[in-house]
Amino acid sequence: MSYHWLSELLYPRLEISLDKIKHNTQILVGMCRGNGISVIGVTKAFCGCEIIARAMVAGGVDGLADSRIENLKRLCHIKLPKLLLRLPMISQAREVVEYSDISLNSEIETLKALSAAASSIRRTHRVILMFDLGDLREGIYDQTEMLRTVEAALALDNIVVAGIGTNLTCHSGVIPTQNHLTRLIELSKTIENNFDIVIDIVSGGSSSSLHLLEKAAMPDGINQLRLGEAIILGRETSYGHPIIGTHDDCFRLITEIIEIKDKPSVPTGEIGLDAFGNKPSFVDKGIRKRAICAIGKQDVFPESIVPDDGDIVILGASSDHLILDITDCHRPYQVGQVVSFKLKYGGILSCMTSPYVSKNFT
Repeated sequence: MSYHWLSELLYPRLEISLDKIKHNTQILVGMCRGNGISVIGVTKAFCGCEIIARAMVAGGVDGLADSRIENLKRLCHIKLPKLLLRLPMISQAREVVEYSDISLNSEIETLKALSAAASSIRRTHRVILMFDLGDLREGIYDQTEMLRTVEAALALDNIVVAGIGTNLTCHSGVIPTQNHLTRLIELSKTIENNFDIVIDIVSGGSSSSLHLLEKAAMPDGINQLRLGEAIILGRETSYGHPIIGTHDDCFRLITEIIEIKDKPSVPTGEIGLDAFGNKPSFVDKGIRKRAICAIGKQDVFPESIVPDDGDIVILGASSDHLILDITDCHRPYQVGQVVSFKLKYGGILSCMTSPYVSKNFT
């Protein structure tokens, strides 16, 4: 239902279905395990919230991952391996080895800092060395440099080279292919042959690699995927296709209407820059019925939410106000009622980060 009368619940708020997150996780874990692939549940979109992470755990993930140490600290009571997704900062080396069991790495100097930190607390830290297959975000780009990095890592105390990995799609939008991931597998074999070691983990990316599984095109040898968006939105991220049997509404945004007025669709006066430094443009549609909701760009950008009521048009937002065109709506919205939205990935990320959006678990 897209609206109801104001209740005792706080607005704006996220309605978070733990059962749907668990269900989505079970579907994806089953898909991956059937192909010899373990699933690391990525918690960064919801800021490492322990309640949501436990729904992933109940769904069967093999470990949890986040880009920020602050979030991994929130997960310390969950007894599964923790993976730091973002390359470690040298300034956080002690916290990295204390709160994560394994981290993604590409820099020798960082590995040295992790070695020193791990030695100081008598702990062994496992690392996955990242190889850039063309998306041009993190990772070693040259095979010769990768071999030098492996050699350096093997010489360090309290550091174990557990595997190699890659990331695609997140920065440049490069779609994972069989060729990409075959290169990664071949690199793992080269490392094993050159150094007489076993590479336990070949981490083939994130939710964008799932399309290969769906087409039965995942190369043998990829044995780990890091999944976040696929779990919380029920879709692979190369093409945005839904995953059969999953939910796309694990998160819903509920906002309260604070004003409804008939107003012109074009402002009066000279148009300058808005609050975010942009110069807006407008189409004259005459007088329209406009609703304002008590949420804005400080909490979520309007491009990352989709009204449940398909007759609503999002006109824009300032930092604290979301402006809607409700002229064509069949429902008789009134001030004090609420409007609900599905969220895209960025919408979940920003709403979970905002302290002004309450969270309600169902």
